[in-house]
Amino acid sequence: MASRLYLIIFSGLLLAHVLSFALMFYERYQSATTVMLNTLERDVGTSVAVIDGLPAAERPAWLSRFARDNYVFVLGPGEHGVPLVTERSRAVMKMIEREAGAGYKVHGDTISMSPERYQIHFILHDGSTLTLVVTPRGIVPVADWLPFVFVLQLVLLLVCTWFAVRFATRPLAHLAQAAEAIRPGTDGPRMSQDGPTEVAQAATAFNEMQDRIGRYLKERLHILASISHDLQTPITRMRLRAESLDGSPERDRLLNDLQEMQHLVREGVAYARSAHGGSEVPVRIDPSDFLESIVFDYQDMGQPVTLDGRIKGHATVRQQALRRVLGNLIDNALKYAGAAEVGLARDGVDGLRITVADRGPGIPEDKLDEVLQPFYRLEGSRNRDTGGAGLGLAIATQLIRSTGGDLRLANREGGGLIATLTLP
Repeated sequence: MASRLYLIIFSGLLLAHVLSFALMFYERYQSATTVMLNTLERDVGTSVAVIDGLPAAERPAWLSRFARDNYVFVLGPGEHGVPLVTERSRAVMKMIEREAGAGYKVHGDTISMSPERYQIHFILHDGSTLTLVVTPRGIVPVADWLPFVFVLQLVLLLVCTWFAVRFATRPLAHLAQAAEAIRPGTDGPRMSQDGPTEVAQAATAFNEMQDRIGRYLKERLHILASISHDLQTPITRMRLRAESLDGSPERDRLLNDLQEMQHLVREGVAYARSAHGGSEVPVRIDPSDFLESIVFDYQDMGQPVTLDGRIKGHATVRQQALRRVLGNLIDNALKYAGAAEVGLARDGVDGLRITVADRGPGIPEDKLDEVLQPFYRLEGSRNRDTGGAGLGLAIATQLIRSTGGDLRLANREGGGLIATLTLP
């Protein structure tokens, strides 16, 4: 949009500026031409009269005094030529004939066209011939410094247009940044309602929309958390009653169903709470030491989890949210592949890129984005039968996005899955 506005405004102003300059140049050219022709006919008429009045012997000495930049006088018939070709030469001859008078029998001819040169002949009163040789020169009716002023004006026009477009589009850029900064469970930045009326109205509408979205999300998550929490009590009572029954296949199936329901309820509560990961206070940590502690905890439990890569420096992160996300991803890798490979690297100057990879069955390419949605389960190895409720990756995604990061899944070459966390 900024480029289009810049092009439209600058093109319009440039066209108007060039048109004004062209009209001024044309008007100055016409005025200069008129003045030059008027001066030419009077000077030539006066010069012819003076030369005609001089004695024949003195005329050669006076010719140089009547010479100008674009014409000279010579005695005699001049060079051989053809009838006048251009309209301007014929007009000049008529003007000089009118000024000098019919007694000089004025007539003209063209000597050459490249460059243009033509002659105007006069028959003096003593019968001798006087020839005026004209070499028209281009008229530049502007000063030498004017083109530099024109270029300076264009530069000034360019700068002013840039500032105008930037000033007009800056609120839109702020609006886009505010929209991108919205995270679930957190209040996004408020738009300033200062400035022109249209900008203030858009900022007010955006702030009100953000408030409505925030209330809707909080209400939805509150309902989900409340239902999930309230269901735990009756499920616990049902589990206790089922355990008091005599041993039978029906008792075992009932306990399995209750265990699955309880797991689903806990995952629902965890998903509702994950939206508030952005409310955790960020802390400054050493990313390499932080990941080593997580990996060593798994290794102490005999789990095949390895760490590859170290970086120098510190990073500011929401530690508990990041630990939970990494734990979820590592648990998934152990569940479906039997081993997990954790990687650490810098993302840009200050960002972090953490990967959790496995050599499991992977996920079909067309399902990589869908598995990040709540309650979505694949029909293959990653389904309810393996204990999944379809919320693990959704919780991890919502937690990491609420803290300003992102989570992406991709299949590895040679088989397996790699989850990439990027943190600002």
